[in-house]
Amino acid sequence: MRDRFLFLALGLVLGGPAQAAPERLVGHGGPVKAVVAAEEGGRVLTASFDYAVGLWQISDSEARLLHRLIGHDAAVNDVAFLAGGRRAISVSDDGTAIVWDLESGKALGRFGETPVKALDVEVSPDGRLAAVAKWDRRVLVIDLETMTLVSALEGNRDRVNAVAFARDGSALYSGGGDGSLRRWSLPLPDKGIAPHGVLREQGWGINVLRAVAGGVVVGAVDGSVLVVSDEGEARELFRFERPVMALARSVDGSQLAAGAGDGQLRVWETGSWEERKAFLNDLGPVWGLSFDVEGEVLWLAGLDDEVYSLPLTGPPRALPEPKEQPRRFHLREGLGPGAREFQRKCSVCHTLTPDDANRAGPTLYRLFGRRAGSLPGYPYSQALLDSDIVWNEETVAALFDHGPDVVTPGTKMPIQRITDPGRRAALVRFLKGATGGLAPGADRGLKE
Repeated sequence: MRDRFLFLALGLVLGGPAQAAPERLVGHGGPVKAVVAAEEGGRVLTASFDYAVGLWQISDSEARLLHRLIGHDAAVNDVAFLAGGRRAISVSDDGTAIVWDLESGKALGRFGETPVKALDVEVSPDGRLAAVAKWDRRVLVIDLETMTLVSALEGNRDRVNAVAFARDGSALYSGGGDGSLRRWSLPLPDKGIAPHGVLREQGWGINVLRAVAGGVVVGAVDGSVLVVSDEGEARELFRFERPVMALARSVDGSQLAAGAGDGQLRVWETGSWEERKAFLNDLGPVWGLSFDVEGEVLWLAGLDDEVYSLPLTGPPRALPEPKEQPRRFHLREGLGPGAREFQRKCSVCHTLTPDDANRAGPTLYRLFGRRAGSLPGYPYSQALLDSDIVWNEETVAALFDHGPDVVTPGTKMPIQRITDPGRRAALVRFLKGATGGLAPGADRGLKE
C-alpha cells in the first residue's frame, strides 16, 4: 500500500530534520475545518464540525488538549489567536464570532447580527481589529480593545468567503462567490461608506485569501492560486485540479502553502515564488493549513477528526493511518437500507454507543423513550432544553419528514430531511434496534 502522504517533488532542501512535532492532534469528534499555530508558546488552535474549538499545548513531541471551547451552535469554520496569545476569536455556521479567554476557556463576547454563516476570520497586524467574512455579503469589523462591532462593510455582490489584512495594516481584502477581490482602505471612517475598490474580477469565486508583501494571494474555485499586487496585476502560481480550500503563510512571511480539494498541496518561497515542495494528501481534501513558528512543520486539517503534522525539512514522513478505517461516514458493503441512511445523515454528528466521542450531537444510545434535551453533560440549545418531545418512532420519523427546523425550531441540528417514506421508515427501524445498548463493533442492526 502506498504511503498515506505521497511525496511528489522537492524543490529546495533546507537544513536538517524538523523540530519534533506530534504526528497528530486527537480530540475532536468531527472533521477539522481550520488549524492555526501561535507565534509563541507552543499552542495550536483547531476549529471543528463538532461545534468546538480546541486549544492544544505542544511540547516534547506531545500534544495536550487544554480546553474544548464550547459556545457555537453549529460547525466552527475558522479560528485565530489574538495579540499576546491569551485570547482567540472563532467564527461559525451559526453566524456568530466569539472572543475567548484561553486561560479560563470562557467566552468573553459574541458578535453576529444575522444567523447567516460566518466562514473566515483574521486579526489585523496590530491586534486591534478582527474581520469576519459573512455569507450575507458583508464583512464585519470588530474592535478587539473595546469589544464592539465598529463596521459592517457592504459592497460585495455575493457571499463573502475570505478576508485578509494587508501585511502593513493599510488595507483589508475580501473575496467571495462573485469572484471580485476588493480592497478596503484602513483606518475605517467613523461614519459613511468605507472607501474600497475592486482589485480584480475573477471568472470564478474566491475561496481563500492570504496577504503577502505588496499584495494578496488568492485561492479560487477553479483551482488557481494567484498573487495579486495592490495595483491589480496578477501572476498565477499554480492551478490545482480542484478548488483551492486552504492557504497559509509562515510567521516570517517567507513561505506560502496552498491546499486543494483534490488533496494536492504546494509550498513556495515568497521572495522568488519558486516552488519548494509538493505533496499529495490521499486522506482527502485539504481544508486547513498552518506553519509552526519556525516554518519547518505544516499542520494539516481535513475530513478526519484528527490534525496531522507534516515536516518540511529532512526526509519525508508518511502520515499515520486514520484511527478509524473506513471512516464512519463512508458507506460499506453489507449495510442495510436503514444503516445506509444513518451513515449518510447521522454518523458524522452522533454515535450509537454511550460515548459521544465529542461529536457535534449527543449519543443516540438509549434514544427511544428519552425526552429531548435531557442527556446529562451535553450543551443542548435552549429550544431542546425547553422541549417536551419524547423520542419514539413517530417523533423521530417526524423529525426527518419535516426537518429539525420545523419540529424543533431553534435547535443546533442541521437541516436533514428524508422525503422518501420507505427510506425514512428504514432509518427509524435501524435506530430503534441499534440504539438499545450495542457494544462497539457488534453487528446487530447493521445489516437488517
